[in-house]
Amino acid sequence: MNRKTVLLPVISLVLAMILWASAFIAMKLAFKAYDPMVVIFGRMAVGSLASLFFFRAMKGNAWRKGDLKYLVFMILCEPCLYFLFEAKALENTSASQAGMVTAILPLMVAVAASVFLREQVTRKTLSGFFVAISGVFLLSTGSVPSEQAPHPAWGNFLEVLAMICAAAYTVTLKKLTERYRPFFLTALQACAGSVFYLPVLLMSGNTLPMEIAPVPFFSILYLGVFVTLGAYGLYNFGVSRVPASQASAFMNLIPVFTVFLGWLILGERFTLMQYSASFLVFAGVFLSQGRLSGMAAPPGPG
Repeated sequence: MNRKTVLLPVISLVLAMILWASAFIAMKLAFKAYDPMVVIFGRMAVGSLASLFFFRAMKGNAWRKGDLKYLVFMILCEPCLYFLFEAKALENTSASQAGMVTAILPLMVAVAASVFLREQVTRKTLSGFFVAISGVFLLSTGSVPSEQAPHPAWGNFLEVLAMICAAAYTVTLKKLTERYRPFFLTALQACAGSVFYLPVLLMSGNTLPMEIAPVPFFSILYLGVFVTLGAYGLYNFGVSRVPASQASAFMNLIPVFTVFLGWLILGERFTLMQYSASFLVFAGVFLSQGRLSGMAAPPGPG
């Protein structure tokens, strides 16, 4: 296997993590002027329109009878339920704390992949999972309400529910990338998300805003183009080239990037107990990591 084949999925996954970390910040900025449902629908609609420019990259899928249920389940998990939980989470907790909760996602994926994809999971991984979950619990109990995090414990719990949806999405995605191109799945998510969130937006009593608040408005555009389309496209490509549990390990970078961006852009700070809890989360993640398997590409469309 040549160096380019090995490095390309790694670079794609790292870039996806940077973009996903920035999404927590962009959503916080957008929420300052717009209702969360407006923000989520906006980013899905923008992502759908942007996906039209990548039409050629969506060709070459191998439809198989029985795939519909997997496609529907993937979409239901993410973007539908995932963004409902995450939007409510970010209304109640800080971007930095929500980003820290994402550290448990690789462990959730490892456990789910062992059950549904028959990827090997060790007792060490399970032990790390429980240590990391303990860290998330401590992070929540040690949180002090603030302007950025009015109800941090509730917000962090909702972010955990979002991570459960993300884990189910990743495992289902891995199965589907054997036959479907990454950008096809990305565009499908964006379009389905737009269809799902439009009635949710209307039923919530909100309407599309008539005035443009510059920073929140451009935050929605950023979320739609660079996160909904860009990050998911890069991640879906990476998952198509490496084992699901290995790809999810890159999620460990999100808390680091999020805390840094939260400090740099939003001025967020952690308490001493929250730093201790964050250390416990990373300790659990580190404990769970064994020797990663080789980065062999699975069969399927390239």
